[in-house]
Amino acid sequence: MSHYVYVLESLRNGKRYVGSTSKAPETRLREHNSGSNRWTRQNRPFKLAYYEECQSRADANRRERFLKSGVGRRIRDELAGD
Repeated sequence: MSHYVYVLESLRNGKRYVGSTSKAPETRLREHNSGSNRWTRQNRPFKLAYYEECQSRADANRRERFLKSGVGRRIRDELAGD
């Protein structure tokens, strides 16, 4: 089963959200835009700025943590088109 790391960008304020999932990134985007979690509910609507496929859940979790780190944030912003 594939796992994904994804970056959402708020159309309201430009903030970014990084997550990982086993669902299709487009499905997860719809869930976030419907208010499935508190942080994204307050910053919606979102667009899918970037995603990548990982081989395992552990790989996706490691990549998610990296993209939330200091160096990873700069790379995330480049990947998402900033």
